[in-house]
Order: sequence, then C-alpha cells, then structure tokens
Amino acid sequence: MSGLVSSLTVTAIGLASKALLSLGYCRSVTVNGFHHLVDALHREERNNGRGVITMCNHISTLDDPVVWGILPTQYYWNTRTTRWVLGASDIIFTNPVFSTFFRNGQVLETFRGKGIFQPAVDRAIEKLDKGDWVHLFGEGKVNQPAKLAPREGEQVIPVSQHHANLLRFKWGVGRIIMEAKKPPLILPMWITGFDELMPEGRKFPFKFLPRRGVDLSITFGAPIQHDEMKSALTSSQISKLSPDHTVFSDAVEHESSVKTEQGWLGGTHVDARSPLEVERIRSLVTAIVQRRVEALGKEVAERTLKM
Repeated sequence: MSGLVSSLTVTAIGLASKALLSLGYCRSVTVNGFHHLVDALHREERNNGRGVITMCNHISTLDDPVVWGILPTQYYWNTRTTRWVLGASDIIFTNPVFSTFFRNGQVLETFRGKGIFQPAVDRAIEKLDKGDWVHLFGEGKVNQPAKLAPREGEQVIPVSQHHANLLRFKWGVGRIIMEAKKPPLILPMWITGFDELMPEGRKFPFKFLPRRGVDLSITFGAPIQHDEMKSALTSSQISKLSPDHTVFSDAVEHESSVKTEQGWLGGTHVDARSPLEVERIRSLVTAIVQRRVEALGKEVAERTLKM
C-alpha cells in the first residue's frame, strides 16, 4: 500500500510541475542535453546495481521538484525513472503532514549539522547500490545569485548567467560516490531562471507564489567517466590535500574506509584503508564533481551571452 501511495504522490507532484512548465506560466523553458539523462536512466547496467546521480546548482526552493516537470509523463509512475533527493529536516519535515508527504515523494530526511555519517546519506548509498537515481544539490542549501547592476535601458541580469562559482560542495557528496559498490553514473546539471521564478526576500504571501513570465533553462552534461575520476586519484595528488577536518570517531571513519575499499574505488593504487587517506580522497572526489558542475555552468553562461 505504501508503494502505491508513494507512486501516486510522485505522479501528482510530477504532473503539477509539468503543468507549471507547460501551460504558459513560464515565458520559456529551454532544455539541453536531456538525452544524457534519458540514456543514463535506461542503461541495462542499472539492473546490476549501478546507480545514477544528478548533481546540480541550487538557486531556489522550487528547483526540486519543478525541474522534473520536463520528464515524460510515464516516468512518474516508476521509481526507477524518478529521483530520490535529500531534503532538509528543518525546512520541509516540519510537521507530521509534511513529513508524510515528502517521504512519499521520495525525499530522504537530512539533518543539517549532523555530518556525512547520518541515515539519509546511508540510504542514498543504499539506493545507488540498487541501481536507483539519486539527485544531489552539492552546496547543501539554496545559493541564490545576486544581480548585476544593469546598464541604462537594460534589464537586471542574474549573476548566475555570467559566473558559475558555487559554494563548496558538502563532503557527503564524496562519501556517497565513494562508498557505492559500483561506480555511479554522475551527470552534472545546470539550471537558470529558477531564482527569478521563486526569488528570496519577498514578503508574505508573495514569497510562496512563483512569478509568472520567467525564462528557465535546464542543461544536462555528459556523465563523468569513472576512469577519469580514478586517474585523478593518484597518491601524489591526494598527499597534497588537507583532510576534511571532520570530527568523527575512529570507528566511524574506519567503517567508511572499509566500505570504500570494498566499493568500486577499492583495488586502486590509492590506499583506501587509512581513515586519513579516505578523508583526503573524499575531498578530492567532491572537488572533481564540483569542477564539472561549474564547468557546465560556464558553458551555459557563454552560450547565453552569445544569443
């Protein structure tokens, strides 16, 4: 019964998001590279436990789920073609009704300040090991860009269309990737315009109402090749990195190092058995993914400026 309720919830949310994107509320919705996501979701290797990760900038409270209004309608009914996402407990799990709704909407309750060794991160890894799709906002919070001062007669232009410098990604990103048993398919994403759809700083009740007539864009990049990531994980590079400076017990870090050694990174020339080495690897893996997301953002900005 719970599976049916979850499917109905995800489908209702998906259709509502599709309606917002498709029925003239937005002035335009541009999607680029969507074939990368479709290809990843339909790969046969998912049936053998290779999960999918989408990694995106986070510029409004509506990014998820509205962005998934671009999916074909038939995707909403199947948990294999809908994402699991981490959601902040203090923002969306604030009462029993909301908690039930978001759990049925495939949101993993995440507690800010409790670090990377918490149940939501564990569950994200478990989902990947089943071949599921996990969506991550690496910054861990909304980072709504400021606006560039317009020239006379011009409209205000979001900085996000010019610069793609994100807040440092959370190290939980590295842990999720590293401890997966098989290398997940990691797709960078970049979105623009959602900060105009739901801008911060508006007064009640307007802060809960999306703006009409905005231009949205959603871009998917090619998957990050796991061989590319492995080749970057050389002992010489890792030795130059500072560890995460996380404050976890030796037992927790040892368990993480064991899982890393047993996962897809195990057996490389990197010593994943050392807790300190695992911290350094986690930092590098997270940084590699962030650079790819930022690189995609810069590509989108350059394309926008040429239009």
